[in-house]
Amino acid sequence: MITLGVEEEYLLLDPVTALPVPLAEEVRAASGLHAAAGAWEIKSELLQAQLEAATPVCTGLAEVGGHLLRLRHAVSAAARKAGCRPVACGAAPLAGGPPVPVTGEGRYLALQAQGARLVDEQLVNGMHVHVGVPGRAAAVGALNRLRPWLPVLVAMGGNSPLWRGRDTGFASWRTVIFGRWPVSGPPPRFEGPDDYDLRVGALLRAGAIMDTGQLYWQARVSERYPTLEVRALDVQLTVEDAVLFAGIVRALVATALREEREGLPLAPCPPEMLHAANWHAARYGLHRGLIDAHGRRRGPGEVVGALLAHITPALDEAGDTREVNRLLRLFLGRGAPADRQRRTLAAGGLTALTALVSTESPEGRESAEGPEGPES
Repeated sequence: MITLGVEEEYLLLDPVTALPVPLAEEVRAASGLHAAAGAWEIKSELLQAQLEAATPVCTGLAEVGGHLLRLRHAVSAAARKAGCRPVACGAAPLAGGPPVPVTGEGRYLALQAQGARLVDEQLVNGMHVHVGVPGRAAAVGALNRLRPWLPVLVAMGGNSPLWRGRDTGFASWRTVIFGRWPVSGPPPRFEGPDDYDLRVGALLRAGAIMDTGQLYWQARVSERYPTLEVRALDVQLTVEDAVLFAGIVRALVATALREEREGLPLAPCPPEMLHAANWHAARYGLHRGLIDAHGRRRGPGEVVGALLAHITPALDEAGDTREVNRLLRLFLGRGAPADRQRRTLAAGGLTALTALVSTESPEGRESAEGPEGPES
């Protein structure tokens, strides 16, 4: 069984004003004392109004869902003690006043010196899926084969339509914010692990990045774990949606690994078309379909159908087919998360929106068992 793990980033908001508040250390300290989470599972982030929760290594989707539910509960309980609310949205709906302080660690302070105003605007949150790989060569080969599917993940997982009190018109404004960094967006194609290391080394020597943690590609070879890390997704509103995408990403990586072992030819994927498709996905989500690697427009149903057809053998092998199909039906029935945010804001205003994106909300705390299943 191919292992996986998930990291989720949360934004800390004032419960009255819905503005970001720099209380990450207070929440992190309280969560470390909470019986539902260890301090190592709740990590600091670049800005003091953000936290990251990380699951242990998992083998099944139910395990992923259980850990995410547990961690959301722990962060929510700790945040209540600190006087704030953690939310699972890809970008800050509101912001005002002075910039949120940077976390006082050496690397983050160096990022602030490098990124200047850009760091002030990093109030964006992602979901990262780590999938176990058998070695660096396999990881780079799989990375090459994942590239055409990254815009599909961006389109489906967009959960950041609002920014500084306005609708951006984008499904994933987080994708735009991250695209401002020197090394970001869809990764290039590599000839192999040596080529990957050579080109990353050139970026480091040039000073374009400080370390490999600044490889903000939407998928990359992890330098810390024996995994391929897929970073294209905004953090998701619900645990169910997060589990859905964890299953899809694991199946995409498993399919890429199989194709690499079998020596199947790589699908053509010109970089300029891939970047255009990525921008289009961030802008429109699935509403106008997607641009594929050949420059063709494909409707939403065709896109989702092609994704399922591509990964179904891997889902079957992992025993995930029934669960992923069930979660996908729920996801499509509710609408993409960006659409849910917009509908909620229009119907109930900022208070309703904040409740929707809160990790304490009924939707945000659904378990992997389904909306009527038991909570852990």
